[in-house]
Amino acid sequence: MDHARNGANGVVELDTRIQNPPSPLANGFHVNGVHEHTPEELERELPVVYDGQVALGEVLSRVVQAIYAELSELAETLPNMSDTARKRTLADWVVKTKKQVVKLYAITKWARDAQTVQKCMNITAFLMNQNQQFEDVMRGLTYAKESLDPARLRNHDLLTSLDVLTTGSYRRLPSVIKKLIVPPTPLMDAEVAKTLTDMEDAIRLRLRMHEIIPVEMSQHRIVICAIADGRAHFTVPKLFEVSLCLRGAERNDGWFFVGVKFLITVGGDLTGMQEFPQMPTGMLKRHIADEADARLAYYIPLPQEEEPVPGVEVPPRPQLPEGTADAPLVRVFNFLQVMSLSYQLEILWYQAQRMRSLGWADYLKVEMSNGRKTLTVSYWVRQLPPSIPGRPQPPNRSKLPLTGGTLTISIVESRAPPQVGGGPIRSPIARVLAELQQKSKLGNLRPSDEAEGLKFQVVWEPIKGAFGVVIAAVDAVMANDLLVVNPYNLDFESLLRKVIKQHTKAILNVFQTQLQRGPTRTVFSPPGEVVLTEEGGSYALRIHLCADEVVVISIDTRTGRLNLRDTGDLAAAGRGPRFTAISERLNQDPSLLLDALVRLRLNTITDLAEQKANYLGLHSYRQRNFSREELHKLGPSARGMLYIQLSNFPNHYLVLVITDEEFRYALISVRVLTDTMYANLIMEDIAWLDVQRIRGDNNAIFDITGGLSAPMDGSELQMGHKRKRNAEDDIVKEEKGKERREGSFNLETQVLRELYAYCCARVAYTKVEQQFKIRGIPYSHVNPTSGYPLPSELSQIQSSLARSVPALCVQSSDILSGAPAAEAAMPNIRVIPLNWWSNKKVQVVTCVKLKYVQQPVGRRANGGSSIIRPSKRIIYDTTEAVVSFLSEEVDMCVDEFLEEWARVSKMVVIAREVAQMAEDGKWPDVRLLSFDLQTVEFAYAHDYTVSIRCMDQLSPTGGSFDLRFSRCPPSDPQARATSPPPFQDRKNPHEDVEPFLQQILRHGPLTSSLHRLVELLRDTLPIVVEIERMRLEPGSSSSMSPNRGRGKGKGKAVVGWENEPWVETFVKGLGWYRVLYGDLRHALDFRLMNNQRVAIIDGSHSLFGSDVSGSASVSSTSSPDLLGLQAIPDLPSLIQAAVHSVRSASGGLSLGKIAPIDVGIVCNTGAVGAVARALHERILKKLQGEYS
Repeated sequence: MDHARNGANGVVELDTRIQNPPSPLANGFHVNGVHEHTPEELERELPVVYDGQVALGEVLSRVVQAIYAELSELAETLPNMSDTARKRTLADWVVKTKKQVVKLYAITKWARDAQTVQKCMNITAFLMNQNQQFEDVMRGLTYAKESLDPARLRNHDLLTSLDVLTTGSYRRLPSVIKKLIVPPTPLMDAEVAKTLTDMEDAIRLRLRMHEIIPVEMSQHRIVICAIADGRAHFTVPKLFEVSLCLRGAERNDGWFFVGVKFLITVGGDLTGMQEFPQMPTGMLKRHIADEADARLAYYIPLPQEEEPVPGVEVPPRPQLPEGTADAPLVRVFNFLQVMSLSYQLEILWYQAQRMRSLGWADYLKVEMSNGRKTLTVSYWVRQLPPSIPGRPQPPNRSKLPLTGGTLTISIVESRAPPQVGGGPIRSPIARVLAELQQKSKLGNLRPSDEAEGLKFQVVWEPIKGAFGVVIAAVDAVMANDLLVVNPYNLDFESLLRKVIKQHTKAILNVFQTQLQRGPTRTVFSPPGEVVLTEEGGSYALRIHLCADEVVVISIDTRTGRLNLRDTGDLAAAGRGPRFTAISERLNQDPSLLLDALVRLRLNTITDLAEQKANYLGLHSYRQRNFSREELHKLGPSARGMLYIQLSNFPNHYLVLVITDEEFRYALISVRVLTDTMYANLIMEDIAWLDVQRIRGDNNAIFDITGGLSAPMDGSELQMGHKRKRNAEDDIVKEEKGKERREGSFNLETQVLRELYAYCCARVAYTKVEQQFKIRGIPYSHVNPTSGYPLPSELSQIQSSLARSVPALCVQSSDILSGAPAAEAAMPNIRVIPLNWWSNKKVQVVTCVKLKYVQQPVGRRANGGSSIIRPSKRIIYDTTEAVVSFLSEEVDMCVDEFLEEWARVSKMVVIAREVAQMAEDGKWPDVRLLSFDLQTVEFAYAHDYTVSIRCMDQLSPTGGSFDLRFSRCPPSDPQARATSPPPFQDRKNPHEDVEPFLQQILRHGPLTSSLHRLVELLRDTLPIVVEIERMRLEPGSSSSMSPNRGRGKGKGKAVVGWENEPWVETFVKGLGWYRVLYGDLRHALDFRLMNNQRVAIIDGSHSLFGSDVSGSASVSSTSSPDLLGLQAIPDLPSLIQAAVHSVRSASGGLSLGKIAPIDVGIVCNTGAVGAVARALHERILKKLQGEYS
C-alpha cells in the first residue's frame, strides 16, 4: 500500500511523509489527523500532591492575629509600667516581632516558586506511579513465565489424524462444533418482530388468565406491569425492577429470568460505591439469574436424558401438592425482595466499615449476624487502658459502660394478625385484590407459595449509664420517620448521626437538669445561664460563667468524649490547655462535671478580676497565708477570694469575695503572727462595702438634713425599723435581681479603680479616727461637699468618689483644748484625706474657719488672688476666712495640725491685735505692714519695725518666737520730718535686744504679752537710739571712721583720735543698757523704770547693793561683782552741769521731770535723748582729759 488517505490534504506519498513529517497546527492536531496534547492538558493529567504544604494565606493570617493580640495586650499593660520597663518591654517585643516578620518575608519570597515546586512534586508523583506500573508488569511477566512453564500439551489425537489423512475430512467431529462455527441463517426483521409480538401476546394471556402476581408487584401508580420486547417488566417500589420471559407459548412452559435493577440510590460518601451498581453485572448477575431461574422452574420437570450417567442417582424433582397451583412469580418476588434488602444492608455495612477506616475504628464496632440479616453497630466505644504485664488492671472507678449505645438494622418478616387472615401485612384494598385475583385465576385451588412481607427494622438502644447518667425514657425513643432506611438515599453515616444527635441531646438535657436543679442550682438556675443549643448539626450546652464568658460543652459525635471550649476572642487562646485538662478529667469520670464547672467558673471569675487589677497596676494575690478559721470570717458563702494590697497601706487589702451569685467586697486589715513558723496572717478588722451605694446612690449614704444615714462602709440601714411592704417593692426587687444577674461578675475597670480608691480613703479615715480616739476627741461624719468648700488649689485634686466618702468633723473646743488661741477658730473643723484615689502619697487636709477675718497684707497678699499659700502646708482662703492645713503623714496629721495651728493662730491673734492698736489711736504710729499667717510684721514707732514668727510650737518648753527688727522708709512727709536724721545705714538698734525680747511673748496671754512688748519697744526706743548715736558719733568732731561691732551682747566701740576705743555699748538685760568709756574701767548704765522713766547712773554703783534712803541719792558702795569698774570722776558736778545745760537749751519746752541724784539722773523717756547726750559729752571730755 503506497498511499494513505488524509482527510485534510488528500493523498500523500509514503516516503514524503517519512522525510517531511507534518507540523502541528494551532489547534493541536497534526495534518495527518493525529491528536497532539498541549502542555496544559498534560499537566491536568498529573496527580496533584499537597503533602507537607501549607497555604500562605493561613500563615499570614496567624502571624497577623498573633501580632495584633500582643499589641492589644501591650496597649493595656504599658501605661501602668514605669518608663524604663515600658521601653524595655517595647524593645523586646519589637525585636521578637521583627524576627517573625523577616521569616514571613522569606517565606513570601519562597512562595513565588510555589507553582514550580508544585509542578515538580506532581511530576515526581507521576513518575513514581509509572515506576510502580512497570514493577507490576515485571511481576506479571514473571508470574506468567513461572505458571506456563509446567503447562503441557495433551496427547495427540491419532485417530482424527488418520481420518484426515485417508478421507480428507473429520468423521468424529461433534455437531455442536459445527453449530458454533457455522452460523445459522439469520431471521429477517419482520420475522423477529412477528415472533416478539406472538410472545408478548402469550405473556399477556398468561398473566391475565393464569399467573398469580403478588400485589406488591403492582402497587406502583405509574407503571404496574409493562410488556415490551417479548418480556414482562415488574416494578416493586423501593425494592427492584425485574424483567421475565416465557420459555414458550405452551401452558406448561415456564418463565426465565432476563434482568433486574435494584431501585436504590447510595447517598453520603460515594467512594467505592461502584461495587454496588443498581443493575448487577458479572458474577453477581449470573448468581441472581441462576437462583431466579431455579425458583421459576421449581416445579417444572427436567427433560429426560437419553443416556443417564451410570452410578449417578438423580434426585427427584419436587411435586405440587394436591389442590395447589404453581406460583412462580410469587417465588421470584420473595427471592428478589430478600436480595434487594440484603443488597441494601450490605451497602450500609460497607459504609459503616468505611467510616471505621476514616477515623472511627477505635470508637465504632460493626457486626453482622443472623445470616448477615442483622447489622449491629456500637458507637462511642471506650477502650480499656492497656494492661502492663505483671501489674493488675486498674479498676474502673466511674464504672462507665464500654459503649454509648447500639444501632441495629435487621431484615424481619412482618405478618398480619390471624384475625385478618394472616400473611404479609397489606392494606385492606390490597388484601381484597389478592383474594379476587386468586379466585378468578385459580378457582378453588390455592397458590403453591405465599408472598413474604419483609422490611427493615431499625432499633436504637442507648446504654444505661453512659456518661454516668440515666437519660429520660421519652428521650430514649425516636420517631419512626427518623429511624428508617431510605432506599433512595442509603446513608448509614447520616442515620448514625441522627441517633448520636438524639443521644447527645438526651445526655445534655440530664446535665442541664443537674445544673439547674442540683447542688449548683443557686449558680445556674436563673434563666439563660444554661441553654441547650444546636450548633453545626449537633447539640451543645452553653453555660454562662460570668460577664461575657461562656463555656460550651459538647459531645464529640465520633469519639463520644466530652469537650469544653471557650467562645472568647484572641485573648482566650491561652485557656486551651486548661479546657483540655478538664475535658480529660471529665471523660475519665463524667460525674465530676458539676464540680468542674463550678471550679472553672471560679477560676474564670478570678482570672478576669486579676486581669483588671493587673491593668490598673495593682498588686493582687489569689492566696494569702490565712488559716481556715480566718477565712471563715469572710462568710460561709465565699467560694474564692482575690486579695488586692493597698500600695500606701501594705497591711490592708481590698478583698473580692466570690460567691455563687455575685462579688462581695471587703476591706480587711491584717497582722502578721511573727511567732508562727510560716508567718501566718490574721484579720484584725473587716469592713463590707456596697458598690451601688458607693458609686451611684449618694442619698443612701448621706442625709443632708439629718447627717449621716449609713456608716462609711456602705452597709445597710440599721435594723429594727420596719415598714409596710407592698407590691411595688416586690417588682423593684425582682427588677434589681434581674439586673444583678445580667451584670453578674461583670467587673468594670472603673468600678475596681473606684473601689480601690474608696478603700484607700477608708484606711486613711480610719487612721485619722484612731488618732482622735487616742486623744479622746469626739468626731462625726459629714457630707464633704456641704458647708465651706475646699480651696481651689485642693479642689483640683478631688476624686469622682468625693461625694461618696464622708468627711470627718470635730469641734474646735475638743481638738484645740489646751492649744493656744483656740478661741480664734469656729466650732466645726473638717478633716479630709486626699490623694487616696491615686498612687501618690496620701495627704490629710484640715479646714478651719476663723472667727476673726484678718485680711493678709504685704507682698504675698498683693497677688490679686483670694487664695494665698504662705507655706507648703498652709493654704488660706481670704474670701471665706478658711485655713487649710495639709499634712503629708496620715499617722501624724493631728500632731502636725496642732503644731501648724499653734503657729497660725498666734499669728492671727498678733495681726488682729496690731490692727486694733492702729485703730484705737493710743499709738498712732503703730501700723500693720505684713501678714501671711506665718509672719507678722508691723511698725511699732516711726519707721522702726519688728517681724514675729513662731517656732517649735509642740516642744515641751511651749515653743518660741523669732523676732527680726528692721526699719522701713517713712510713708508720709510728716513722719519723714519727725524721724531721726539718716545715717549710713538704717539699722534698728533693737536688734541687739532680740534675745531678751523673745521671752516676753512666752509669758501670759498672748494679747497682753504683745501689748507689753510694744510698750517696751516704744519706751526703750529713745534709749537704744541715743546709745546708737553715741556709738556712731564721738564727743569731738573729727573725721573718725567708726568700727561697728555686730552681734548680740557684744561691745560696740568708737575709735578716738589715737585709734583707741572710747565708747563701747552692751545690753545687760531687758531695759538695761551700758556704755563703757576709755580703758573700760568707767561705765554709764541706762535702766528703764516704770511710768516711762529712765535712770542714767554710774555703772560702778549697784542699785541692789545697799538700802535706798528717802532722798534721791543712791549709795556709792561698790558691789563686789562690778568687775573692777571705777566711779566716774567728778560725776556729781558733771550731772549738775548736764541738767543745767538741758534745761537751758530746752527754750521753755517741757521735757518732763529731770531728777539728778548722786550717781546719775532720773528723767522721762522723752528727755532721755537730750539728758543722755549732754551727760555723755561731759563724761567723755572729762575722761579724755584725764587720759591725755
